[in-house]
Amino acid sequence: MGKALKEQMSSFDIAAIILEINRVVKGARIDNIYQINPTTIILRLHQPSQTPIYLLAEAGKRIHVTSYAIKKPQKPTAFCMALRKYLKNGRIVGIQQHEFERTVIMNVDTKEGEFQLILELFGDGNIILVSPQNTILHALIYRKMRDRNIWRGETFRHAPQKGKDPLKLGRQDLAEIRNFGELEIVRALTKFLGIGGLYAEEILLRAEIDKNKPCNSLTEEEIDRIFTWLHQILSYVTTGKIEPIMVFDEKEELVDATPVPLKIYSNFKLRSCESFNETLDEYYTKTTVEDRSAEFAKLAEKQIAKQERILERQQKALESLKQKIEQNKGIGDAIYMHLNELGFILQKIMDEKKSGKPWNQIVSSLEKEREAGVSPAVYFHSLEPERLILNVSLEKLTFPLSLRHSIQENAAGYYARAKKAEKKLEGVENALQKTENNIAKLKERSVERLKTVPELPPRRRKRAWYEKFLWFHSSDGFLVIGGRDATTNEILIKKHMEPHDKVLHADIHGAPFVLVKTEGKSPPEQTMKEAAQLAASYSRAWKEMLGLADVYWVSPQQISKSPPPGQYLEKGAFMISGQKNYVRKVPLRVAVGIKGEGEHLMVIGGPPEAIAKQTNIYVEVIPGEKTSGELAKQIQRKLAERAPKAMQRQALEIALEEIQRFIPSGRGSIK
Repeated sequence: MGKALKEQMSSFDIAAIILEINRVVKGARIDNIYQINPTTIILRLHQPSQTPIYLLAEAGKRIHVTSYAIKKPQKPTAFCMALRKYLKNGRIVGIQQHEFERTVIMNVDTKEGEFQLILELFGDGNIILVSPQNTILHALIYRKMRDRNIWRGETFRHAPQKGKDPLKLGRQDLAEIRNFGELEIVRALTKFLGIGGLYAEEILLRAEIDKNKPCNSLTEEEIDRIFTWLHQILSYVTTGKIEPIMVFDEKEELVDATPVPLKIYSNFKLRSCESFNETLDEYYTKTTVEDRSAEFAKLAEKQIAKQERILERQQKALESLKQKIEQNKGIGDAIYMHLNELGFILQKIMDEKKSGKPWNQIVSSLEKEREAGVSPAVYFHSLEPERLILNVSLEKLTFPLSLRHSIQENAAGYYARAKKAEKKLEGVENALQKTENNIAKLKERSVERLKTVPELPPRRRKRAWYEKFLWFHSSDGFLVIGGRDATTNEILIKKHMEPHDKVLHADIHGAPFVLVKTEGKSPPEQTMKEAAQLAASYSRAWKEMLGLADVYWVSPQQISKSPPPGQYLEKGAFMISGQKNYVRKVPLRVAVGIKGEGEHLMVIGGPPEAIAKQTNIYVEVIPGEKTSGELAKQIQRKLAERAPKAMQRQALEIALEEIQRFIPSGRGSIK
């Protein structure tokens, strides 16, 4: 019953997910781009009045929005930096599938024109950035091919179509499949339409046609049925009429994620999901973690095998050294046992040579004596005149003696070699012990890792509705929210202002509206002071480096969108009538801190007194010249320093954008 795990999205999957993704990301701005591994990027997107969206694209594999907090590398790659350079702050015009192929095109509108980010999900895959002039600017993988080149500066061309586009296929076109002759219909269908084996089998299963039937034996009625079911499944994925399913085998292991229930999986365990995006997100996140676990096991095997090869070499070296020690000691002992005889031969050779006797006569004389059994010539083996070496054989040993040294010096040389080998032996024994320990540790770690269930990354914290605005909870527990820009100012007043709220605004042009959500209660003076500080700090007064600003508050009944006759109100601006209640000389100051919320670490910001009530890990910020990027890094370091040890690593992994959201006007300095 088991089935191979799905590796890549099919054309049908892509058609279904593109519809869902477009509903979420169309019109969104690209806040940032991260490359989390050699083949995967994540685009952090911002839609007005929405929490950030994280769009994940993996070359050769998948595209979907992810709800998991996937760890990002500290340093961006060159490819990631190039994407940021061209696409950051760009607006996504739309995402589309290229001709029902496994290619996704993302159109991004920027000041420089409309760029295309091409995601190829076939083969090894690729991610390609294409200029408004249709030239390749950057690619994850550069390659020259027979039909096209992925090379910087070249005109971008899509890969040749794998088959006919099913969306443009007519009934008569499908009849051409008979031209495949004796080839099985299931294989012909994958080639003819380029749709992959799974959906080819599914169409034939629904059409009740044997997948192994030869193409040339298909009847008109059978071709009709294939055509009907092909377009039926196509209509599901292209119109959004889907029922996303996760498929599990008998061991409860994930096998597939499909946009519609497939008959081919009728004997598998199925689980419905709310959206296809949710299905893909869970499927690929889980299988990627499992793949990493399998990769770790393979890596551990490689490391163990490497250490075992080292151990084998060390054991051979150990045996070789032991033999050398034994041999050199044995030779030294043998020399001392026959010291006089060997000394005599040595002296005899040197004396005869000094008397002018040629080497061949000396050797001949010794050989004759040896054959006659005359001692000590019986120990003579051979002579190497050019090296002044006498080779002797005794005690079942054959070894050289130097004619340049005395017999005692020769013996001492062999003992010295034995000692040197003994020292080496000690080092090799220590190294061997270390290698054995390494192997034991690697095996132990590998066993422990196999016992451990692979952990999924945590899901991103679900943000409250008010987190798309400026916000904080006052010292007295009141929710205070403010606009971030003209759009959110408009939404704040029109959608979220209630009759019993308090409305604040800094007495300066270019400031957010701020609401104290009273829920019918009377907010204390401290809450009003803190709300006024938010209104002042996020106004233009901060940019102008003022230390203090005046803020006034009014009731919702005093707010109107109707301008006087002949006048026009800009987006985010409102008319205020009646008496204004002033809070004078409000200090411009913001605190940015962190606090735990379940398994997550949450960045909070607002007036220092309010933030101090919720956490003791915070930093105060005042107007200054440091850019929000520099300042966010500095704040992150200081927050990590002040956090408990268990929280420090998590603090250093906080996305800098989370901190930057609380830095007024994009500049400041730490108090």
